[in-house]
Amino acid sequence: VLLPPSGYRSLSASEGREWVTTGHWFSELASFDDAMRNFMQARSISGATLAVTRRGRLVLARGYTYRHDDRDIVVQPVSLFRVASLSKPITAAALLGLAQEGRLDIHERVADLLTLATPPGRRPDPRLRNVTVLNLLQHLGGWDRHLAFDPMFHDHGIAEALGVPLPISKADIARYMTGQPLQHQPGTIYAYSNYGYSLLGRIIERIVGTPYIDYVQRRVLHPLNVARMPLGRTLPHLRRWGEVKYYTQYQGLTVMDNSRLRVSAPYGAFNLENMDAHGGWLASAVDLARFAATFDDPSSSPILDQESIGIMFGLPEHIDPDSYVPGKYYYGCGWLVRDLGIGRRNTWHVGSLPGSYCLLVRRWDGVNWCALFNRRDDPSGLTYHGIDGSLHAAADAVSDWPAHDLFDEYLPAATCTGLTAEKWEKCRKETLVQWKMRHVLF
Repeated sequence: VLLPPSGYRSLSASEGREWVTTGHWFSELASFDDAMRNFMQARSISGATLAVTRRGRLVLARGYTYRHDDRDIVVQPVSLFRVASLSKPITAAALLGLAQEGRLDIHERVADLLTLATPPGRRPDPRLRNVTVLNLLQHLGGWDRHLAFDPMFHDHGIAEALGVPLPISKADIARYMTGQPLQHQPGTIYAYSNYGYSLLGRIIERIVGTPYIDYVQRRVLHPLNVARMPLGRTLPHLRRWGEVKYYTQYQGLTVMDNSRLRVSAPYGAFNLENMDAHGGWLASAVDLARFAATFDDPSSSPILDQESIGIMFGLPEHIDPDSYVPGKYYYGCGWLVRDLGIGRRNTWHVGSLPGSYCLLVRRWDGVNWCALFNRRDDPSGLTYHGIDGSLHAAADAVSDWPAHDLFDEYLPAATCTGLTAEKWEKCRKETLVQWKMRHVLF
């Protein structure tokens, strides 16, 4: 049953806040609204969005606002959020696409693909020579931020060590890290590495000869009719059209210049422009739900074939297939994976930055969702990972799934299918103008 299409408002008894929902409401899927409302109100989260698919169809797209005053933007189903590490599955798909095209061997050594120079007086760890592209995809490169540090958040230290001004560049980070020791033998121990995925972005640029964003948009996003995803920008005056605002309790020293000013953490305490391939994308929940759904039927995905998707979700190199216990999770290529056996497999990824918390889930039963929030901390002290269980429970509570598909309504380039790259871009620009007029944001 289709009830109020958008703009539902009610007053909360606590904090004098206003609860606003946007997007089509379906009574059969009310459990998802309940889960999001309970989660957000307990933490005073002002903005979030949720998209749910079932068997490849978009069945729910909602914006949620727990509004304190007029400064809180009313979130729409198509609002853009920083998606943090949900960027990694996108980068992984782009790399596997290059391999599928025969332009890259994922077993190639990174040192043979990139020129990795060291700072004066430093020498690279000899084990660095053995790091492969597949190692980077599976977080087996040998860097361990828990035993050392995460260079993507070490701007002041890198600038001082290299004698360069802020902001530092991706090239500065790579030069500095080439002179640092590895913590593990490559290929042996899983240790989550933002830096490894940053290098994957540079490998894409080296092979295709164009900026990372251009290749990913053409190879991964355009075939899915996802036309609005850009890379984010750090400073608030550079906020994209349709992008939400971000909130946190914390401040930090700016990394955007040498002023040593204290700024709100989402707006200068880290450099989002340097995080492109591992954490820099902006997206709507609808965009990422479309991306996730393309892997539901590997035989029909327009971006990767069955073999490539098998590699993406397959066991990493350091796990012996004979010793793997079904139900234990591992990191494949850009996705966390729990293989339940008998053809059942859950895959997911979490994204987290100051001002952002994100979750993308694919379930073995064909139900997927993407939830994006505009903060990851608040005075309540409550954790944020609990939204995972809440949304699983919401999905389990649905007894009658609707048969509609909302993708055509929310993807602006849905009418551009089947065109050449040049004609697709022309069609995308024309339809995006019309689409923006339909979906007035903020």
